[in-house]
Amino acid sequence: MRRVLATVALLVGLAGCQSAASPGPATPALGVDGRGSMVRVVDGDTIVVRLAGREERVRLIGIDTPESVKPGSPVECFGKEASGHLASLLPEGTVVRLEGDVEQRDRYGRLLAYVYRDADGLFVNAVMARDGFAEPLTVPPNVAHTAELATAARSARESGRGLWTACPAPGAPPTRAPPG
Repeated sequence: MRRVLATVALLVGLAGCQSAASPGPATPALGVDGRGSMVRVVDGDTIVVRLAGREERVRLIGIDTPESVKPGSPVECFGKEASGHLASLLPEGTVVRLEGDVEQRDRYGRLLAYVYRDADGLFVNAVMARDGFAEPLTVPPNVAHTAELATAARSARESGRGLWTACPAPGAPPTRAPPG
């Protein structure tokens, strides 16, 4: 029990530490909250970030984009475009700030995070939804920004942005170009 209490006290102490040179949360050795540098985009909702000297796969919480690299699955409508849009928002070397929620990792071992571009505070998860490259995906208990992400996606859908007009609705037959 003492070991658990000591570990909790240490983690609370680490979470409260901040550098005077860089405002915002410190980067705990194994935690999600903190700053890192973009290495690459895996697909429209997964990136690789250099955190504390090592590369981590990071899954953007609250959104889902069409598949573009899933083994054994075809590239889905707007998958490549979603990946390209995320890459345009987060080029290699971009400093990002990661904000965790309740769960730190998913079943695949990826860090789960809300991603912000450090230079201007752009909330990348919300921009992907607002621009029509992602649908909202709520996986409790990670629900901190559910309403904001749903509103962003609804705006894109109602305005016909991105995948909302480029792709057939799930289960609908593919659209055909009008004859002539």
